Amino acid sequence: MISESAHDPAEQALRDLGFPRLLEALAGRARTDLGQARARNRPLRAEPSEISEALELVAEARLLADEQRQLPLGGARDVRAFVERASKGAVLEGRELMDVAAVIAALARVRDALESLRGRVPRLWRIGERIADLLSLARRIDAAFEPSGEVSDRASSELASARERSRGLHGQLKSRIEDLLADVEVEDWLRERYFTIRNERYVVPVKAQHRAQLPGIVHNASQSGQTLFVEPQQLIGLGNELAIAQSVAAEEERKVLQELTLALGRRSAELLDSMEALGELDEAEACARLANDLNAHAPELCSPKGPFELRALRHPLLVLQGKKVVASDVRLEQTARALIVSGPNAGGKTVTLTGVGLCALMLRAGLPIPAAEGSRLPVYPGVYSAIGDAQDLGRDLSTFSAHIVALRDILARTGPGSLVLIDEVAADTDPREGAAIATAILEELLDRGATTLVTTHLEELKALGLGDPRFANAHVGFDPVNLAPTYKLHLGSPGASSAIDIAHRVGLSDVICARARSHLSGTAGPLAKALEKLEQERAGLERARTEAERARDEANARRQEAEARLRDIEERIRPEAEAARQKLLRDLESAQVWVSERVAELQVSPTLAKAAEVRRQLRDVETAQKRELAQAQPEAVAPEERGGELKVGARAHVVSLGRDAEVVELHGEQATVQAGALRMRVPLTDLVPLRGKAKPAEPRLKSAPGAQLAKAKTAGAAGLAMPPEQVDVRGLRAEDALRLVEGFLDRLYGEGRPAAVIVHGHGTGALKATLREYLGGSPYVARWSPEGGDGATRVELRG
Repeated sequence: MISESAHDPAEQALRDLGFPRLLEALAGRARTDLGQARARNRPLRAEPSEISEALELVAEARLLADEQRQLPLGGARDVRAFVERASKGAVLEGRELMDVAAVIAALARVRDALESLRGRVPRLWRIGERIADLLSLARRIDAAFEPSGEVSDRASSELASARERSRGLHGQLKSRIEDLLADVEVEDWLRERYFTIRNERYVVPVKAQHRAQLPGIVHNASQSGQTLFVEPQQLIGLGNELAIAQSVAAEEERKVLQELTLALGRRSAELLDSMEALGELDEAEACARLANDLNAHAPELCSPKGPFELRALRHPLLVLQGKKVVASDVRLEQTARALIVSGPNAGGKTVTLTGVGLCALMLRAGLPIPAAEGSRLPVYPGVYSAIGDAQDLGRDLSTFSAHIVALRDILARTGPGSLVLIDEVAADTDPREGAAIATAILEELLDRGATTLVTTHLEELKALGLGDPRFANAHVGFDPVNLAPTYKLHLGSPGASSAIDIAHRVGLSDVICARARSHLSGTAGPLAKALEKLEQERAGLERARTEAERARDEANARRQEAEARLRDIEERIRPEAEAARQKLLRDLESAQVWVSERVAELQVSPTLAKAAEVRRQLRDVETAQKRELAQAQPEAVAPEERGGELKVGARAHVVSLGRDAEVVELHGEQATVQAGALRMRVPLTDLVPLRGKAKPAEPRLKSAPGAQLAKAKTAGAAGLAMPPEQVDVRGLRAEDALRLVEGFLDRLYGEGRPAAVIVHGHGTGALKATLREYLGGSPYVARWSPEGGDGATRVELRG
């Protein structure tokens, strides 16, 4: 826990910077008492390796949070006190044991959940792996109790027997006492006809004057003494038996509780460690939630002796309060060791100071910081601060004296790598003496190797950053037009205090402010005047930058609008493209059917006339397709190559071929082109003129006259030698082959042919098997047999 010592500089810094409030915010994001307790006492780590490991653990928890996953912590109460009592031999009550069983079940669920993710979150799994398997103990406890917390009859056969005996005796007692109440003679002795229980005994209300008429034991009396609650003599024996049975049952219940408590005590160390692991997991998830709420990132760890850089820093406590926070870059370069922050009051100087200090503490605690990615922050072994009004009336110290005492204590503790934060250093005294003291203190801190951030209105301190490379200036902005702070930190230059403008803004009269400016004009130093001019120039540049950013945002908005329109167009044309694709698929399927039918016709009627007719039809289809392709795909040519003139000797792209060619002749609406060895006539619509001349065709070797004559002879149409009783289905798909064979057999059967041969080849054997299966069930076929080395099948037709 954080010490309440008011004079320990390190502990004072935790309070000054609001670190306890941050830990309370962390605890508020935990879901169990265990996690909340750990969050409120989260330690500051010293070793960079420990800090890196803690940051990686938070990163794994954030990974699960980003995927909308969270550990099943329902029912995970803090039962450590029960477990510790069990370990010391105390007997737990039934409800306490049931609470422990519920926690064991929750622990098992958490372990199972992490085990399924062990490859993605290895650090979380290492913690979850510590959870012991105690489910058998939990089941044993659950089986021993009813939901009400009462020990169940199932817990012990002796207990069940004793309770059964008690229930039987209760029944007998009720029966006897009801018989007694029904007796007319006894009715006159009773105050009312009912029975009740006093001191675990069955009694009836007897009028005091009739006490002697009803023998028995008096267990109680009314306040007036007129009514006595009497256990009738005839019930005393059964009542004693009932008391014995209840005593036996109570003893058996105690034995069950004792046995279960002893079993729990034997596993208490495992259970306590498991609960500690569960608290660590809950704390890690709380850290992830806090980091997401802060939009925090893990900075790069660097040496305390080196520079630091916090990009787009936001004060974590202000972010958690839901306030609008202006992000600022805060950094120290390589040579600088002290940052002097100046500017107007209420402009954000102290916010910057405490924001840096709180981020340094968050890093020590292994928490991501509210700064952008790419930030670098050292692990400072000591963080000290002098912030706020340090007046101590109890010690008879003025504000200045108390401030100096705090600085004295800080100097006594500061060493190499410390981070020291001082708000309004040496401000509450004479400005010249205060500046001298402040300068001496800052130089001493730098000599001791500390990194220092101070806020000030003293001109002498602002001047340090202009001449000493160990000091750097920064200032919070002030809008001279609106007379209001901008809360934005600007690095590299000091700022004016703008006290008169602030005073005017909060209501000081125009007359007083004008008089103050007249007094200031004659006393202000050169630095103040230069700062005032610099602030005016900076404000102008800021306005220009704002205007440029606005123009950039407008351009981005227009670009996004154009992209949205493009996406809309794409969405609208996508159905058309899909329709075109579906049409192409249908056309392709139709073409395949058409070709299959033509092939089947040729197989059935293999004549030269039929072949010529099919060839002509194919040429017609090809010409139509080329024409459609030429009209639909002129974009096949790169735009930079288009623009040539369509003339003899020029280059042109033949769309139907997908190749470039040379224009050889022009014939009205057609042209003869040469593409390598291919010379053909194409319509002009099939050509796209290209820039540049065609490359000269490569010389072709002429073949000998004899070879040309032989080639000419082989080019002629050869007669089809296939006999009419034979059909060749090689290369066809099974369904096409079956359709062809069925037509073929039908024709032969009608012509009265006795037999036929089907040539199907060997191949994989699938076509042959399909055909023979068909032939076995065909009405045309009497029998079939293999032929030609099993590459064909001979069929004998029915008579």
